[in-house]
Amino acid sequence: MSTVAAVPERPLRIGEVARVVGTTPRTIRYYEEIGLLSEAASRPSGQHRLYTEADVERLREIVRLRDVLGLTLDELKELVEHEDARAALRAEWRRGAPDTTRRRQILDEALGHLDGQLALVRRRQRELERLAEELSAKRRRLRTRRRQLADRKGEA
Repeated sequence: MSTVAAVPERPLRIGEVARVVGTTPRTIRYYEEIGLLSEAASRPSGQHRLYTEADVERLREIVRLRDVLGLTLDELKELVEHEDARAALRAEWRRGAPDTTRRRQILDEALGHLDGQLALVRRRQRELERLAEELSAKRRRLRTRRRQLADRKGEA
């Protein structure tokens, strides 16, 4: 059962978005500041920022990637930039590119962006595999020491 709240249909204020996504308003502001999340729609001075359902979904995905993959902010930004570029290519494709050559270019560019995303995920995966191997080796050493200790106790 998921603990993530549903997104209401109306625009949300930053505190509501933070609660829905499971982060803090400060994190949201920082993500906007560094370009991970586009700033909320323009607002008159002194007015609250309002976020759409699309903003909330994008933030959810960013937080999920950060948490699942343990990405740095630079890596998150790289992943998001690839995703934004693919979204722009998708939109161009749906508008109907003028000729086969451009459609092929769109597909090639999209593949390049996916390759970049996969490379980042696979790099993180290799790091996690190395960590798992190190922990397994430590576990084996501790079990060996424990067996040796038990054997000595049996000798006494």
